[in-house]
Amino acid sequence: MKTHHLHPAPPAAPAVAGPPLLTVRDVCVRFGSIVALDGVSFDVHAGHVTGLIGPNGAGKTTLFNCLSRLYAWQSGDISFNGQSLRSVPTHRIAGLGIARTFQNLALFDSMTVLENVKIGGHCTTSSGFAANALRLPHVRREELELTERATELIGFLELNDVMHAPAGQLPFGTRKRIELARALMNKPRLLLLDEPAAGLNHEEVDALGRVILNIRQGLGVTVLLVEHHMGLVMGVSDAVVALDFGRRLAAGTPQEVQRHPDVIAAYLGSTP
Repeated sequence: MKTHHLHPAPPAAPAVAGPPLLTVRDVCVRFGSIVALDGVSFDVHAGHVTGLIGPNGAGKTTLFNCLSRLYAWQSGDISFNGQSLRSVPTHRIAGLGIARTFQNLALFDSMTVLENVKIGGHCTTSSGFAANALRLPHVRREELELTERATELIGFLELNDVMHAPAGQLPFGTRKRIELARALMNKPRLLLLDEPAAGLNHEEVDALGRVILNIRQGLGVTVLLVEHHMGLVMGVSDAVVALDFGRRLAAGTPQEVQRHPDVIAAYLGSTP
């Protein structure tokens, strides 16, 4: 597999201690006669960046949709911070501390960067329709808190210069960072990144790698990353899990997975 444009080795992650933050155990997903996930198991430890790789159709996005509770699984289980997600409805996932970005950006083009980022935090507010209509004091306090949080994240992701610009006028790479800021508004413990490097040039991918490491180091957020760009995955991940045809091929350090003969065969069609 190609490994050019590697980032420098990431700063050391916290030592593994205690139970994993996210546990996937023997998860199976079927759509009719199609087996999308076939007994997949792996752990994600707190404070780590874990890369999830595999060819198209390997089951990566299916797994992400299970973690987001967009899909149900037929057997096995997924637990986050010791709690099974099987019975958790989709709209409760963010409240548990899980945030996600998607392959396709879903920003509001006519709204400013600040407004787009603030939207990510509205599920944590307690104000109802009547309170918002009357602009009661606690509504104003919550709005101020949202603005302060969004402004901090905009600065963290180096978006200050475009804070008040309409999102639709900005370059694609900048829009990706806006989506990241929005996902971080709820102070998640786990951030799911679904192919964040798609559509980016080499310079933007390098910048994205630094952003991911800054999120881990500066915000203490655990990251699970689905990505086809091997240089990015191998450069920022503390651990890597490889899937193919819905099954786990390998799991370990980036170097171990990169050298695994089954992973090489899946990408190149032959063993070394």
